[in-house]
Amino acid sequence: FLIFAALAVAMTLYVPILIGRAVDLIITKGQVDFIRLIDILIKIAILVVLTSLCQWLLNLLNNKVTYLVVKDIRKSAFEKITSLPLGYLDIHQHGDIINRIISDVDQFADGLLLGFSQLFTGVLTIFGTLLFMLSVNVKITIVVLVITPISLIVASFIARQTFSMFIKQSEEKGELTSLTNEMIENQKVVQAFNYEEEVQKRFDEINN
Repeated sequence: FLIFAALAVAMTLYVPILIGRAVDLIITKGQVDFIRLIDILIKIAILVVLTSLCQWLLNLLNNKVTYLVVKDIRKSAFEKITSLPLGYLDIHQHGDIINRIISDVDQFADGLLLGFSQLFTGVLTIFGTLLFMLSVNVKITIVVLVITPISLIVASFIARQTFSMFIKQSEEKGELTSLTNEMIENQKVVQAFNYEEEVQKRFDEINN
């Protein structure tokens, strides 16, 4: 996993350098070094293909690890439910419990899929970019390093807000699943007491 991530990042960062060299070979009209230019373009094409291959293998491994983890989490959660006392199941909404095993684990899977790839490739890209920048222009690199903490503060604020909203969204999904589950299980009772409109209103409120 780390090997593919490192190779993908290294080749991604090296391509712009080759493009820069290719541009340098195009001096003015009638003064283009086509031999060296074609050589560089071939290298760029090969690197693009290899980068795509590495990223595909990286995603393949990432997916495999993520879905194995999710599978184990769902299995453990289901085993836990079978061992819970009846009192717990009586005081908690069944739909909310179902939502935690299905929807919440899916959300967790999405986080793993993005997190693994972004964590490794992101860190490697940052360090690799800084090294390339230092080799090109030290002053610009210093400016970037000074500005970086500002972006981290903004990102931290967004992350905190997103987390609280995600928790609220998860609770609403659990309530919606619970209401739907309860309505389906007790459909005859709902119809017998002519409660359809009230149930629909409640569903619309949560859904909104």
